[in-house]
Amino acid sequence: MIQTLFGSLDEEQKPSVFQRMKEAVSRTRETLTERIEDVVAFRKEIDRETLDDLEATLISADLGSTTTHEILGALREKIDRKQVNNVEELKRVLKDEILVLLNDATAKHPVRSVDGEPEVILVVGVNGTGKTTTIGKLSNLLRGQGKSVLLCAADTFRAAAIDQLEVWGDRTGTEVIKTKPGGDPSAVLYDALQAAKARHVDYVIIDTAGRLHTKQNLMLELEKMKRTAQRFIPSAPHEVLLVMDATTGQNGLQQAKLFTESAGVTGIVLTKLDGTAKGGVVIAISRELGLPVRYVGVGEKAGDLLPFNAKDFVESLFA
Repeated sequence: MIQTLFGSLDEEQKPSVFQRMKEAVSRTRETLTERIEDVVAFRKEIDRETLDDLEATLISADLGSTTTHEILGALREKIDRKQVNNVEELKRVLKDEILVLLNDATAKHPVRSVDGEPEVILVVGVNGTGKTTTIGKLSNLLRGQGKSVLLCAADTFRAAAIDQLEVWGDRTGTEVIKTKPGGDPSAVLYDALQAAKARHVDYVIIDTAGRLHTKQNLMLELEKMKRTAQRFIPSAPHEVLLVMDATTGQNGLQQAKLFTESAGVTGIVLTKLDGTAKGGVVIAISRELGLPVRYVGVGEKAGDLLPFNAKDFVESLFA
């Protein structure tokens, strides 16, 4: 590490969370901002016809028809009152409306404070969304904040999931409580919570089997795990995070709705945000599911999970 009179050069060059968010949504920003410029170009004024053209732009960024129509409705009111006269004012109103939607979802599901007990985080989602990888990254993030973490390998349905979680445990220096493949997920959760209570661990993060809404037995198993957690900690689980793949866009929303109804989801982790031009799905999730995005994945490394900040996200889209 290179040292200077003012500290580490590496530290000076380390990008901020905002810079990393801005880079992650660069493809979405190009889709959204550049097309807004095209829509408004050569127009003498912003009128209702402009909004008709803007509709396709917002939908192409994967805001979805419901969210798009709501935002356009607010814009129409301001245009009728002559409050929007140029592209910069249009962007400002868009930013304000999007931020309101994102903040509303957070207000409905505030982060619960936990005092004196391990915080229990249940992570759900179908296979292939990056669920186990996300757990490893979340452990890394929390440990970087000085928190102690224990991982629970309760995805006993898929043998490779236990191995994958152990790899992330080794990578992040986090202990993994496990059982043999095919074992009882609630039993390994019992062991994990017992260990966490005895060691005064700050967080227990639980990996669960990739569940489809059609697999009723797996959903029942999830309910059993919740009951097991509540035997140790009545308020558990404190967070139920649904991992979604940003590249699936609107296609993942219906699946997410079913999970929300069945698993009591309290927040979303959106993976692969850096790999899509349709990052507007963040806004659609908040509006249509009424759920906040808690974290976003912006790369493959252990440090590539960012706590989601609505203001930074909106500013990044229009930067």
